[in-house]
Amino acid sequence: MTSEQQTIRVMVVDDHPMWRDAVARDLAAAGFDVVATAGDGPGAVRRAKAVVPDVLVLDLNLPGMPGVQVCKELVGSKSALRVLVLSASGEHADVLEAVKSGATGYLVKSASTEELIDAVRRTAAGDPVFTPGLAGLVLGEYRRLAADPMPSAPDEPRAPQLTERETEVLRLVAKGLSYKQIAERLVISHRTVQNHVQNTLGKLQLHNRVELVRYAIERGLDDEA
Repeated sequence: MTSEQQTIRVMVVDDHPMWRDAVARDLAAAGFDVVATAGDGPGAVRRAKAVVPDVLVLDLNLPGMPGVQVCKELVGSKSALRVLVLSASGEHADVLEAVKSGATGYLVKSASTEELIDAVRRTAAGDPVFTPGLAGLVLGEYRRLAADPMPSAPDEPRAPQLTERETEVLRLVAKGLSYKQIAERLVISHRTVQNHVQNTLGKLQLHNRVELVRYAIERGLDDEA
């Protein structure tokens, strides 16, 4: 147990009580602060807004409101909440829909307790985490989206001034590197990488990593050495 884990507030959402309780119990035993649980979509939205967790561990198949809609309701530029989807489905369409809705990471329920604990910690730090095999799928989708022109307001040309370091971080994000890998590559702290990404999102008026990577790939930053 680390002090870092103790400060991370987690909420668990799943419609199966035994599974939900088991996940909550495992996370609490690992030192996370499990502040709430919910068994349906509308309840998840209400409870999350009330308790303000750092990480929402979210199933996709929920009564009342699907998990992707819960994501859309809770994740946004004014919210620091991050979502880790924990689903029985490893279907590509489900993974991509979850990421587009704002999820930071995606694990299938066959993941081990240790993998889940690590994923929650990394999600809280803003690091995208996926069940092995799914990360490449998501990056491939980023590239496909980047092939389509991003609509922009006619009277609002986007000409942000990024610093040299922000551009460097953006280039590595576009290559699919995790925040930890970027920190090691640039010999800076994980927190500094997070700050650069948040500053860049603000300057570009983007909302999440999907839009950020698309922006970078459109400009060829992922092809630079």
